[in-house]
Amino acid sequence: MAFFLITGGSGFLGINLIRYLLDRGHQIRSLDRVSFDYPEKSRIEAILGDIRNEAIVNNALKGIDIVVHCAAALPLYKKEEILSTDIEGTKIILDSALKNRVKRVIHISSTAVYGIPDHHPLFENDELIGVGPYGKAKIEAEKACLLYREKGLCVPIIRPKSFIGPERLGVFALLYDWAKDGKNFPMVGGGKNRYQLLDVADLNEAIYLCATKPESVVNDTFNIGAKVFTTMKEDFQAVLDKAGHHKKILTFPAFPMIWTLRFLEILHLSPLYKWVYETASKDSFVAIEKAEKILGFHPRYSNKEALLRNYQWYLENFDKFEGQSGVSHRVPWKQGILKLFKYFF
Repeated sequence: MAFFLITGGSGFLGINLIRYLLDRGHQIRSLDRVSFDYPEKSRIEAILGDIRNEAIVNNALKGIDIVVHCAAALPLYKKEEILSTDIEGTKIILDSALKNRVKRVIHISSTAVYGIPDHHPLFENDELIGVGPYGKAKIEAEKACLLYREKGLCVPIIRPKSFIGPERLGVFALLYDWAKDGKNFPMVGGGKNRYQLLDVADLNEAIYLCATKPESVVNDTFNIGAKVFTTMKEDFQAVLDKAGHHKKILTFPAFPMIWTLRFLEILHLSPLYKWVYETASKDSFVAIEKAEKILGFHPRYSNKEALLRNYQWYLENFDKFEGQSGVSHRVPWKQGILKLFKYFF
């Protein structure tokens, strides 16, 4: 049994990972600036605090074997918040881990580090060109991880595709809300692009492999994503079909839609940010062969299966978050003017 610290333990990935680790008999401590309000509260130690606070972090890491660093300020946060949390917060975690002789720190990065690439699939050694503060901050955080590897700390880096599953809302709540209410769903571009997703259960497996395999194997960087996926239009249509209202994914030319969404973003009328709408009409998938070969990673869920699993959870738990909105993955994003557009579909 190992003693894990999960930063961002109150978040979507955090709670799913905590449940995964509890099922395997491990001791858990969570560090998050949001209260841990799940049924598992009595089974873990929850610390309320910010990863940018060195004293809190040093206290949280005492006695810890493995850190899984999930905490991050997401793209809808203000630039200053993203940079300070995702870069400086990561450096504080790494420095404290080294001082406290933690065995390894598993850093959850993002495929946003690849930006908007001109080829696919993407490999771990491809050029990193982040889009926006979030993508750039994730690159800088990875640089810090590499520096601490040189200092002797084992720091596996995981670059997951957009992951979904129980507790996931955020941008995907737009699709689920429109599907539930019997609306067609608009898509940027023709929908023929291949956009790889990832089920959080498969991400948990990848994290656990990085926690349990030998240091010589895992002290590396790994892309993680679904193995089976089709076109974006076909995968998203599965949700509308499941809703049973005979609605369709409607495609629109990318250029005018992107410029419209840029304008709405500037006016703060839409929750969609650049990396979402400018990649929505493009291929976006990574090679996972390295993780398959080195870690023994075998994803269970296809894009469609992951979307449908998440949608089923959405329907079963809708009454718990109805009327809520925010900028995290745990709540639906405020639709803004898109809520008005919804009535025309």
